[in-house]
This record gives sequence, structure tokens and C-alpha cells, in this order.
Amino acid sequence: MLILDCSPLTLSADEAREKLLYLLTQLAYREGSFTLTSGRYSDYYINCKPVTLHPQGAYLVGSLLHGLLPPEAEAVAGMTLGADPIVTAVSLASLQRQPANLPALIVRKQAKGHGTQAWLEGPQLSPGTRVWILEDVVTTGGSALQAVERVQEAGYRAEGILTLVDRLEGAEACYQEAGIPFRRLLTIEDIRAYYRARHTPER
Repeated sequence: MLILDCSPLTLSADEAREKLLYLLTQLAYREGSFTLTSGRYSDYYINCKPVTLHPQGAYLVGSLLHGLLPPEAEAVAGMTLGADPIVTAVSLASLQRQPANLPALIVRKQAKGHGTQAWLEGPQLSPGTRVWILEDVVTTGGSALQAVERVQEAGYRAEGILTLVDRLEGAEACYQEAGIPFRRLLTIEDIRAYYRARHTPER
């Protein structure tokens, strides 16, 4: 397993962002010829799970995303499966700083087939709790909006959407149209620039 050459616990925000870019380009990002789930062609592919499930990567993701949350945030939620490790990492990061003690909610893709038939997994929160929706990667924005709907149906307030990586393919405009605040840590161009700077042969 790839291990960073330093402890992420001691890094500044800028240093942490640099190390996270390194992990993403080493473990999550590939260039080539790829056919996506939609059937569309892409000249790159990104899967953040090898980073968000990496011990050091999870710490960096949790710390950096937590730093982008507004102080009034009271909980975080995300659509399974991509957001599962992210909401956990951000919740853990909230033990050390404000906004503090953020519970994590996981949004199911289908309602639970037994018992309470619930769409959300996690602690029961007070009605009107201010929840931020977390994503690993956003493309057109549909998945996060589904999570927004489920959170609202549960009686909570979906205050905004925060993503690790924005593919810059329409999600921001989608959220603006829906009236949902949107924040991102990185864009795909940040990752591509970092990757190419380190993989382009010198002439």
C-alpha cells in the first residue's frame, strides 16, 4: 500500500491539499480510453474510493472537507457507496474543531426492505437539523440532489452540497438552478494539471 512520507496529522491545509492531490493521482486517476456507465467516452477515469478508504487519504479528505463546511453545519450526509467513507471521515474530523460533533448519515439508494423501511442510516436527529450533503465526485449533479430530497423528506434541512472532486460537467449549474449552495475541494482540472506535471517526460 502506498504510504505518504510524512504524517498527515502535522500538515498545514496547503500541505494537506498537496498530499491529497498526490494520492489522487497515484491511486484514483487514470488517463486513456474509457467507456463510462452512461456509455459515454472519456479520456480519463477517476475513482476516489482507493483514496477515501486509505487511512492517510481518509484523514486528509475528512480534514480538508470539514474545513469547507460553514460553522452552522450540524450534520453531514451522503449517498451510498461513494460518500460512505467521506461522511465518516468528516464526522471524525469534527471531534477536533468547529463545527464540532457532526453526526454522519448515509442515504440508501433503495429504502430498507424490512423494519422501519428507512432511507437514511445513522442517528435520529432533531427536526430541522442543518445537514450538508457530501460527495466524492460530482458530474451532472443528480445523485447529490437525490440525497437532498431524502434528507428533506426525513425532516432535516439540506443546507448545501460539498464534493471532493467536481468533474466540471454541469453539476454546479444544476445546483444553482435548484437553489442549493455548492462547494468543492478540487476540480478535475486541478488533478489533471498535477498529474501531467509529474507524468510528462522532460524534453
